[in-house]
Amino acid sequence: MSSLPTTVRDPELPGRVEIYEVGPRDGLQNESAVIPVEVKAEFLDRLADAGLRTLEATSFVHPKWVPQLADAADLLARLERRDGLDYPVLTPNERGLDRAIEAGCDHVAVFASATETFAKRNLNRTLDEQFAMFEPTVTRAVREGLRVRAYVSMVFGDPWEGGVDPDQAAAVGARLMEMGCDQLSLGDTIGVATPAHVGAVLDACDARGVGIDRIAVHFHDTYGQALANTLAALRRGVTTVDASAGGLGGCPYAGSATGNLATEDLVWMLDGLGISHGVDLRALVGTSTWMAGHLGRPSPSRVVTALAQDS
Repeated sequence: MSSLPTTVRDPELPGRVEIYEVGPRDGLQNESAVIPVEVKAEFLDRLADAGLRTLEATSFVHPKWVPQLADAADLLARLERRDGLDYPVLTPNERGLDRAIEAGCDHVAVFASATETFAKRNLNRTLDEQFAMFEPTVTRAVREGLRVRAYVSMVFGDPWEGGVDPDQAAAVGARLMEMGCDQLSLGDTIGVATPAHVGAVLDACDARGVGIDRIAVHFHDTYGQALANTLAALRRGVTTVDASAGGLGGCPYAGSATGNLATEDLVWMLDGLGISHGVDLRALVGTSTWMAGHLGRPSPSRVVTALAQDS
């Protein structure tokens, strides 16, 4: 079996896509068994060796909420940061930002909700109150010269509220961008989006003044739609796609959410479309297979499964 897809270039698609690798943070945050910090550091190094250039390293959230990431400062101290690589971290509040700055970070992210119920469950705030929580963090980060990404979760659906009005999700994203965030990541936290829905949300963001060039997409594969939704976003001009090596991850606050879009599955599709991305697929598969060994279970990525058997 061929280890590479046949390339057929579609001129209507972007020529290059930035893969925003979220495996080390979003992929590992919900693991019940604590992963040694040495393994996390090697995971980041292996991902860098595979050609990934944006590696979301960890989160400075309180250890009470995400024990798996309690070693954030230790991890960053151990990490040999490479020139040309970006290691963003999640900073949920001003204390998290303090810790990120102390650790020498220059790229941070905040995590908002598109729905009232999830804002209350995840942030203990109403939909409107969450902005007052984020504003001091974003304002200070921008003043300190840091880049700030805005994640919005439950953009396409919420397990308690059902479907989400595209304009409501876009309004949340626009308010965060108006604070000074430089990129908006639209999260399909429970994996319910379909391609036309993706287009509707992107149209709503555009109507709110958030340009496609400032938008990333973050899909989960709960219903097997992540690649189809990614392709729909690419057709609209999106050029940043979040993905997790080996398909790791879920959401600790949304029980129905399965893993993120697997980076290997994304790379296979991009290779077939002739879209450059800079990632060595074989090296990435080896990294995910290595991490699966540490987690004690096989990777859910179809491409990892196929190429591991092929090697």
